[in-house]
Amino acid sequence: MSYESILYEKKGKIVEIKLNRPSAYNAFTEQMNNDVMSALKVATKDDEVRCIIITGNGKAFCSGQDLVEVDERTNHAEFLRERYHPMLQALRQTPKPIVAAINGTAAGAGMSLALACDFRVMKSRANMISAFMNVGLVPDTGFLYMLPKIIGYAQALEVATLGNPITAEKAKDLGLVTEVYNETEWDERVKDFSTYLAELPTKTFSLIKRYMLTGMHENYETFLEQEAFAQRIAGMSKDHQEGLKAFVEKRKPNYTGK
Repeated sequence: MSYESILYEKKGKIVEIKLNRPSAYNAFTEQMNNDVMSALKVATKDDEVRCIIITGNGKAFCSGQDLVEVDERTNHAEFLRERYHPMLQALRQTPKPIVAAINGTAAGAGMSLALACDFRVMKSRANMISAFMNVGLVPDTGFLYMLPKIIGYAQALEVATLGNPITAEKAKDLGLVTEVYNETEWDERVKDFSTYLAELPTKTFSLIKRYMLTGMHENYETFLEQEAFAQRIAGMSKDHQEGLKAFVEKRKPNYTGK
């Protein structure tokens, strides 16, 4: 696949979407919003793809919105609805695991992008920063929705308002990232982590992702019914049968995502 502002590379069961404006620290433009959304849809429809990586080319993961496209005439509400919200919905609706491989600074909407992914791994020299307060704006692109759910209200409020950069070590302590990898092992460890996810029963993962997200807003009784429905779907999957068979045969299961 060829795009103007991202690189799309399929490596077996894994697709890597690499933000590709290194001279601008991979700042978002309208083109990049559209390219990411399109790439997510392509990867989702490809039955061979079982895991998606989003990362950045060069020194940064993503520095947020390119302010060249913003001025005093900008309607920020419409800006979000037209550019960012469709991309966020695509991230949420993608049933396959999405890994934010944070190779450098993730600032503003770049940090929000990382928060919207299912997993985050981080290079040891990288950092995250809210940045919105620095230009008198409310953290957006789903930031205020996701961050408190990940690290809790008190710490999320500090991150959103104080504007202090979060080191990789601090991010790990907060529970913002799953793993931190150093420079020399980065590529190999990201590949290993993504391969592990790609070999999971993908249909089961999609059910967990879907019902965990919706369950945060349902009452208990409604959720229990949804849980039963999800388990019925998982119980009829080929992966469940393979898991049972592998357990009996004392071997590693070979899941196909079906």
